[in-house]
Amino acid sequence: MFSRKISEVEVEAAINEGVIIESYPDDTPFASCLILSFINNCPIHVVYSIDESTNIVYVITAYNPDPAIWLNNFSTRK
Repeated sequence: MFSRKISEVEVEAAINEGVIIESYPDDTPFASCLILSFINNCPIHVVYSIDESTNIVYVITAYNPDPAIWLNNFSTRK
């Protein structure tokens, strides 16, 4: 996340404002999801999970989606 120059503030905004585009209910130890958000008109993907018993959010990764892998809407893989 930091090596990709995505700040904690941007990740938090993405989680709060983003749309879930993929769910991974079988991930362990907690189900996770991939969200899409736009920060300063740039797409950002964040994969995160929540420990429901403690309400702790675990950010797994955050990145700017590669247009070679994603369609123009950045929510559908090619």
